Amino acid sequence: MPESLQATKKAPAGKDAAKPAPKEAPPKGAPEEPPKEAPPEDQSPTAEEPTGIFLKKPDSVSVENGKDALIVAKVNGKELPGKPEIKWFKGKWLELGSKSGARFSFKESHDSASNVRNLWGGREGTQARAGGCAGLLGRGRAARRGKCVGWGRGPMCDQRALVVTDKSPQGSRSSGAWEESAGLSCGDSCGEGGSGGSGVALESGHTHPDRCPGPQVYTLELRIGKVVLGDRGDYRLEVKAKDFCDSCAFNIDVEGAVRTSVGFLPPLNGHRGEGKPEGAGELDFSGLLKKRQVVEEEKKKKKDDDDLGIPPEIWELLKGAKKSEYEKIAFQYGITDLRGMLKRLKKAKVEVKKSAAFTKKLDPAYQVDQGNKIKLVVEISDPDLPLKWYKNGQEIKPSSKYVFENVGKKRILCINKCTLADDAAYEVAVKDEKCFTELFVREPPVLIVTPLEDQQVYVGDRVEMTVEVSEEGAQVMWLKDGVELTREDSFKSRYRFKKDGKRHILIYSDVSLEDRGRYQVMTNGGQCEAELSVEEKQLEVLQDIADLTVKASEQAVFKCEVSDEKVTGKWYKNGVEVRPSKRITISHVGRFHKLVIDDVRPEDEGDYTFVPDGYALSLSAKLNFLEIKVEYVPKQEPPKIHLDCSGKTSENAVVVVAGNKLRLDVSITGEPPPVATWMKEDEVFSGTEGRVRLEQRADISSFVIESAERGDEGRYTIKVTNPAGEDVASIFLRVVDVPDPPEAVRVTTVGEDWAILVWEPPKYDGGQPVTGYLLERKKKGSQRWMKLNFEVFTETTYESTNMIEGILYEMRVFAVNAIGVSQPSVNTKPFMPIAPTSEPQHLTVEDVTDTTTTLKWRPPDRIGAGGIDGYLVEYCVEGSDEWIPANTEPVERCGFTVKNLPTGARITFRVVGVNIAGRSQPATLAQPVTIREIVEQPKIRLPRHLRQTYIRKVGEHLNLVIPFQAARSDSGEYELSVQIENMKDTATVHIRVVEKAGPPQNVMVKEVWGTNALVEWQPPKDDGNTEITGYFVQKADKKTMEWFNVYEHNRHTSCTVSDLIMGNEYYFRVYSENICGLSDSPGVSKNTARILKTGITFKLPEFKEHDFRTPPKFLTPLPDRVVVAGYTAALNCAVRGHPKPKVVWMKNQMEIGEDPKFLMTNHQGVLTLNIRRPSPFDSGTYSCRASTSWGRPWPSASWKSETCDHEAPASTQGSWLLSPDPDLPEPLSLSRVITRFLSRTQHTSVLLESVALLSSSWVGGGLVTWGRVTGAATVGPP
Repeated sequence: MPESLQATKKAPAGKDAAKPAPKEAPPKGAPEEPPKEAPPEDQSPTAEEPTGIFLKKPDSVSVENGKDALIVAKVNGKELPGKPEIKWFKGKWLELGSKSGARFSFKESHDSASNVRNLWGGREGTQARAGGCAGLLGRGRAARRGKCVGWGRGPMCDQRALVVTDKSPQGSRSSGAWEESAGLSCGDSCGEGGSGGSGVALESGHTHPDRCPGPQVYTLELRIGKVVLGDRGDYRLEVKAKDFCDSCAFNIDVEGAVRTSVGFLPPLNGHRGEGKPEGAGELDFSGLLKKRQVVEEEKKKKKDDDDLGIPPEIWELLKGAKKSEYEKIAFQYGITDLRGMLKRLKKAKVEVKKSAAFTKKLDPAYQVDQGNKIKLVVEISDPDLPLKWYKNGQEIKPSSKYVFENVGKKRILCINKCTLADDAAYEVAVKDEKCFTELFVREPPVLIVTPLEDQQVYVGDRVEMTVEVSEEGAQVMWLKDGVELTREDSFKSRYRFKKDGKRHILIYSDVSLEDRGRYQVMTNGGQCEAELSVEEKQLEVLQDIADLTVKASEQAVFKCEVSDEKVTGKWYKNGVEVRPSKRITISHVGRFHKLVIDDVRPEDEGDYTFVPDGYALSLSAKLNFLEIKVEYVPKQEPPKIHLDCSGKTSENAVVVVAGNKLRLDVSITGEPPPVATWMKEDEVFSGTEGRVRLEQRADISSFVIESAERGDEGRYTIKVTNPAGEDVASIFLRVVDVPDPPEAVRVTTVGEDWAILVWEPPKYDGGQPVTGYLLERKKKGSQRWMKLNFEVFTETTYESTNMIEGILYEMRVFAVNAIGVSQPSVNTKPFMPIAPTSEPQHLTVEDVTDTTTTLKWRPPDRIGAGGIDGYLVEYCVEGSDEWIPANTEPVERCGFTVKNLPTGARITFRVVGVNIAGRSQPATLAQPVTIREIVEQPKIRLPRHLRQTYIRKVGEHLNLVIPFQAARSDSGEYELSVQIENMKDTATVHIRVVEKAGPPQNVMVKEVWGTNALVEWQPPKDDGNTEITGYFVQKADKKTMEWFNVYEHNRHTSCTVSDLIMGNEYYFRVYSENICGLSDSPGVSKNTARILKTGITFKLPEFKEHDFRTPPKFLTPLPDRVVVAGYTAALNCAVRGHPKPKVVWMKNQMEIGEDPKFLMTNHQGVLTLNIRRPSPFDSGTYSCRASTSWGRPWPSASWKSETCDHEAPASTQGSWLLSPDPDLPEPLSLSRVITRFLSRTQHTSVLLESVALLSSSWVGGGLVTWGRVTGAATVGPP
């Protein structure tokens, strides 16, 4: 038991008990009691008096940098017109709700049952002195019983109320805790001794008649995790409820170093002031107040010594800032003593250091609504300075999201469509100077579009409570009677949540009375509520139980019907519950409840009652047993089979679907009972177990087939016999099934987006006619079949449309009859819908000779996915219907020469395009072509005066001269005849149309001697309709084929060419010449003239192939690296060798395999090892080995590099492997080896203690190692 409470209980009852304890003299050296005046500004009380709706205002706190801060406030809900809306602000306008979830967390709770108790225990309780600074401890009955212990305060005393909770009737403390809270003045309404004083008494386990019932209390908490210096400053708590609004301010100070805070109240146990007499009690409040004053003065003095409590880094920031920015900085870092700060700055007399790069920096913070655009603007002193933007330390690259703008000296960062991911710290850097800001993105409020509606349902009904919000995917909170409904509790309860776009639904599949209540939905932008009323259903009896009178061995059925089909119940006989047995069956189907008693016996007689579960209701009836005495006279009766259509055995047919169970129950009579035998043709059935079995019952013989098959079809015979005779009947069993799959399914024709599918009907129709077919189609490689028809298709040919050209498809068919759908047919072979191209365009005749015609055209307008393989040309002779192909293989170019045509014939041509889908429509010439050579296209050149209307008067001379282009056929004699009545005159005109001659024929080299050659030829076949005037001869060396003139105007058909060069080989060509000039083409000699050299033989030199192989050699070594953990690192080196060396990367002499953390690349000899997000585990020695395997082994070179996540002194290690090379002209010396290696490294300050030359007898390789530490070189075996 605590000493303070023990002292309270030991106080004697009487007059002395009501007197306050004498006031102690202050100890020696203690400061005097301060005068009764308002406390100074820097010593604000830790807890303010509650005003307005605040039962407890937030306290100003001082938190060490890096630790958590917790702010608590309490609000009186009774003073509010509705549920409050809580907002926390930093400063005047920066809302902290947008920072929720990062380091700021908010909590709101309420207690509708919490009461604010009266400080005073009763009339004999503790009294508060109106003018005293120290509260007086009450010694009444309430204190002795341990119900409450407290002290009050006067209006001039700024002290906390001390409250001790004790729920034990003997006065022992249950919690042992001291609580400090703001007191409520209850002096006017809670009894005596309350005027002018205030306090709080914690509730005990007993109900006190004088305590005041308290209102609903809301407890508000703000938690800041790992505070930083930027969190210091003034904060504000705002509470809104409809038209009511109230707010209070508090301050958070962040200390850089750990401060030792001296608590106001010492621990309750064992506290005893110095020099205090033993009878003064355990609570010396005067001493506590004096000690608090001393502590406050020490803290003030320490604060003055610490430069107003402002950290040094803030002083440096103030020294470099403008005077106009002092107030902003003080607000940002929570500096309240502006006058002291200015005095301190004035004493320092530090010149303001202006920024060399920035003329206008970023604001400390920005706020923007989600989805909006924001601009961050800085102004720099020099527009040519480079500037970079950073977000959370990562550089920002220009994109559609982040747009950089330059306007003069202003640099603007535009952030489009801000999201919660843009809520971060931003930084702009110009050279070595930086400025910072923080962007807060505020989520839009989620509004309730369609609120909840009140519902009234019955127990067991399905309930859906639906609310619609303004944003899809928004978070909502469901509450029932003020208690949150969570998904974790939904498994224990019978409710579940459902989201459908903007609609949020709470579902009860089977509602009960426990689920009724007030339901509420809350969002960050509103709330709504509705009432769910659940009532019990009234059970109605739709059919009552009737009394029964039955005979022996008969069946008794009690049946009743109630209104609710979910209600269960129990049956009773004479008050005893009836249990099911072989004779007694109890059933519940829907609203009907049955009790069936087979083979009724005398003992079954009695009163039967049905009682529904959960209802005060019962239905009763009586069973009467009727006993009949029958005398048995044995008799004989011939057996008889009772079947429908017994005399017409051909119509006794039974149809069963394959796979179903068949049960043939045949009723038979006869006395004595006959014996039944079942047969199928010659097969007799006698088994009582298995798929086909017999079952015998009284007067019934049953033939059972489990899962009927096609083989079970046939005629079955039943034969019954007894001593009085026999009877026979037959039944035809017909088994029907789904049909077999269709057969021979194939695609016959394809088009651009269609295909023709044909198939054969199934061989077996399942015993029922096939009513149609179902078709499916899918892309090759896909598993998803698409139905082509939903109504059965009766034909066996189907055109499938709406396909994509160039895609492979497969199809299958199902057969359908009255029983069902067959298995699918075998898939068709993959086919591709491809259409032929359209007809070629612009078919024209390019040239015509005596035996050939050259056609040209343009590609088709539409080619399609099948492309075009080429073109086929066909022609038809006039007077015939047969089209003759001009080419068997398609030609790819848009032109073709048709050869071997009959001269003078009139022929029509056409061209078709060919691809994988077949032939296109033909492009046909409009007019037939006459096969004869056209030297030049006909053309009429009208004089200019004839190109318009030619007008002459009557009687004038008419002279028309129309020039036209002549042809060879125009040559001949023309006779001009002029006749006037009987007078006639004639004139003959000779016209010869000439052209260039053809080439000479059969140009041959007839003889070669020395440097001379004899060339002969024959005249051309076509002389151009004029005589040949000469020939033009040229020669050409076979090597160069450059032609040089030999003879001009040679009139003979032979010539001798001299001065040919020995060793060369010559060709000759000859042009024919007439009055029109040289022929268009020459006649070229078919053989050559080779001028031989005598006595000279050329011998080709032997060719020795050069060996390009080289051993691997590292051109760039691996440097040591120091990297930061978490950032991708890369190691690079370069190697050369032929053939391409095999490269192996190793870590700590272990080969790096296919580890996804490492990415190894080799780009033209540049080797790179990328390490993704390295960690301290990845520190080590990395080496790269390059080797080749050909002929003899070559040395391999390796370099090592160390990487770690912390700084380490630079060091270089490496190894060089040497092996003797027989191609070297002289042996290597150790100094040359070291010189070679040092030339390949960056460290040249290697001190060697001794250099020893290797003699020429050094055969084995050696390993030379060195380092900065030892400063020595050693040679050892590799």
